[in-house]
Amino acid sequence: MNTRQLGTNGPRITEIGFGAWAVGGAWNFGWGKTDDTESIRAIRHGIELGINWIDTAAVYGLGHSEQVVGEAISGNRENVFLATKCGQVWDDRNRVRNFAGAASVRKELDASLHRLGTDHVDLYQIHWPDRSTPVEETWGEMIRLRDEGKTRFIGVCNFGVDLLQRCQALAPVQSLQPIYNILERDIEREIAPYCAQYGIGIVAYSPMQSGLLSGSFDRSRLAADDWRLVHSEKFREPRFSRDLKVVEQLRPIAERNGLTVGQLAVAWVLANGAVTSAIVGARRAEQVEQNVVAAGRDIPESDLQEIGHMISSDRGR
Repeated sequence: MNTRQLGTNGPRITEIGFGAWAVGGAWNFGWGKTDDTESIRAIRHGIELGINWIDTAAVYGLGHSEQVVGEAISGNRENVFLATKCGQVWDDRNRVRNFAGAASVRKELDASLHRLGTDHVDLYQIHWPDRSTPVEETWGEMIRLRDEGKTRFIGVCNFGVDLLQRCQALAPVQSLQPIYNILERDIEREIAPYCAQYGIGIVAYSPMQSGLLSGSFDRSRLAADDWRLVHSEKFREPRFSRDLKVVEQLRPIAERNGLTVGQLAVAWVLANGAVTSAIVGARRAEQVEQNVVAAGRDIPESDLQEIGHMISSDRGR
C-alpha cells in the first residue's frame, strides 16, 4: 500500500489508517453492540493487507476500543504506528466532557498505555478543543510527554488555524485530524492551506461521512443506540435525504472508475495533496478488504471536477 510522510520529518504511514471508533462498542457515542473477536480479526486483517497504522481514542467505548486494539496488536506492536487521543474524560456516570488540563492529559496517557499494553504511543493527539483550559497548558504537557518518550509525536484534532498557531508557537504540530469528505469540505478554505504551508500532516476522519457515503447505507439497520440516530443532525431530515441524492449522483462516477461509492469517497479525500492519510473505520474483516481498494487509486481530473461542481451546485440550492 502507498505511504505518505506524516508532517515534517515524520514517519511514512499508509494512505489508509484503521479507524477504531466503532470497535469501542456501545456507549453514549457508540455504533451499537460489537463482537470483540470480529473486531480483533478485522484489525489484524487490516495489518495483513498492509495498513500500518491504527487510530483510536481513550473515550471510544470509554476505554474499550483501546483494550481491543491492544489485544489485536499484542505480539506485533513494533509493526504498528499507534495513535490515540486525550482530552475527553468521563465520570462515574459515564458522562463525557472536554477537558485537557495538564495533569489530566498525563493521567489519561498512563491509562491508555495500560489498556493498549505498550510503554509508548506513536502519536498522541488532543481530541477536541477545551475552551476551559489554555491550549498552551495542554500543548506544553504534550511536549513534556513527548520529551519523556511516552509518545513519539504529538498532534491535534478538530483544531482551527487560531489554535494551531498557538500550539506552533511552542512546538511544531505533527498532525491535524479534521473531518473531511465530499460533503464536508470546510478545511479547504484555511486549514488545509495552513497545514501545507507549515508541514502539518492531515489525517482525515469520516471520509465516508460515517457510512452515509458508502453507497450501501441503510438507516433501518442501525442499532437504536447508534450515535448517528441519537445525536447526529446529518442523519435527520432534511439533510439526510439531500445527501443521499448526492450518493446517487456519485454512483455512475464510481462505476466508471471500477469502485464502489464508498471507495470513490475515500479516493477523493486522498486526491487532496494536503492529506496524508484517510482514517477508515471497520468492524469486520470484509469491510477492511473493501476499504483498502481505495488506496493508490487515481481519480481522473475530469471526475474530480464533476464532483466539485456537483457539490457546489447542491450546496447552492
